[in-house]
Amino acid sequence: MEKTASENKARGLLKTKEGHVTSNKMDKTAVVSVLYKMKHAQYGKFVSRTKKYVAHDEKNECQIGDRVQISETRPLSKTKRWRVQKIVERAA
Repeated sequence: MEKTASENKARGLLKTKEGHVTSNKMDKTAVVSVLYKMKHAQYGKFVSRTKKYVAHDEKNECQIGDRVQISETRPLSKTKRWRVQKIVERAA
């Protein structure tokens, strides 16, 4: 599942993100919430924002609460454009 450096170079560098699994109720699919901080335009305070990505989980390994790394891929369905690369940390 892991791509080598030469394969990534040939296709261009793939974007990767890290987040927590919030739903795994679909077959071979997980919803991953990625938390990022942005600076407020007027006040300058950092504000937390969350974006949800629908990712392909081929072996149904992800559980709710797991920290996973996802990478972009070709469109797999109407909303799936990401693939679970690896599970970084299991939920307790």
